[in-house]
Amino acid sequence: MKITVIIPTYRRAVDLNRCLTGFKKQVRPADEILVAVRDTDSSTCEFLKTFDSQSLPLKILTVKVTGVVAAMNVGLDSATGDIVSFIDDDAVPHVDWLAKIEAYFLADEEIGGVGGRDRIYQDNRLVEGREPVVGKLRWFGRMIPYHHIGVGPKREVDILKGVNMSYRRTAIGDRHFDKRMKGTGAQVHFEVAFCLSLKRAGWKLIYDPQILVAHYLAQRFDEDQRQQVNPIAYSNSVHNQTLAILEHFLPPQRIIFALWSIFVGTRGAYGIGQLFRFLPTEGTLAWKKWLLSMQGRRQGWLTWQESNRLKSNSTTLSKEIMR
Repeated sequence: MKITVIIPTYRRAVDLNRCLTGFKKQVRPADEILVAVRDTDSSTCEFLKTFDSQSLPLKILTVKVTGVVAAMNVGLDSATGDIVSFIDDDAVPHVDWLAKIEAYFLADEEIGGVGGRDRIYQDNRLVEGREPVVGKLRWFGRMIPYHHIGVGPKREVDILKGVNMSYRRTAIGDRHFDKRMKGTGAQVHFEVAFCLSLKRAGWKLIYDPQILVAHYLAQRFDEDQRQQVNPIAYSNSVHNQTLAILEHFLPPQRIIFALWSIFVGTRGAYGIGQLFRFLPTEGTLAWKKWLLSMQGRRQGWLTWQESNRLKSNSTTLSKEIMR
């Protein structure tokens, strides 16, 4: 099978150098490596001009729109592999990364996606933890991520993480990452809608903690600064997650999801329950997170409703034309 690797990057030349160097050491080399670079990113362009690619099958793609979704989609449109693998520019694949990924797709034609653990290094220290349940979406809307600390055997999941995910080209078909995702850079939760779309189509998604990348959390050059609560980034993240879940759920589940979101919520999207849980320790910050969460939920519902309205109008128009 032919493997294409897609690396979206923006203003992180040092990290990109480390990432690309990791691909020189793969026991199963990539057949195609596509680096998607923003047209305004002069520092990365200058680095790539001088980078010693050696035998790497490297190709540079130019992106004219902000956000990781545009970069991923440019990569998808250019990829020629039977397997399309995605990795962040601040991550480094273990030497057997591509070999293990290919083995899964060769072994089972029903597997549409494969992902693994990203061992996160924050301030050069490994983030520790052990979670047996990873990448699941509960029936009422709670998402369980923890891809970075997953342990145990391989298992089917609902969601793979963008830093370490690969897909069968025939499973992808004409799918693209959702352009409705909010944000100008990271666009958090962009991968959720893509994964759930494959699940609805009947494809298996496999998570194996032994498919490893080292993830050195680098600076983001947008509103999302990881450890800081930025109002725009926080609301955008909740919007993106909400939209993806609404697309996936059946009508009764959407009602349950709405009630659960309002009255319970999670650490990343506060409902009333989470507000009062963290109010004693966070004070006014808890109120801020709750308000931003409710704003993001509302915006996610509005985006979903508007999309449905447009689809309905398009279907009606098509029927009128066919008469």
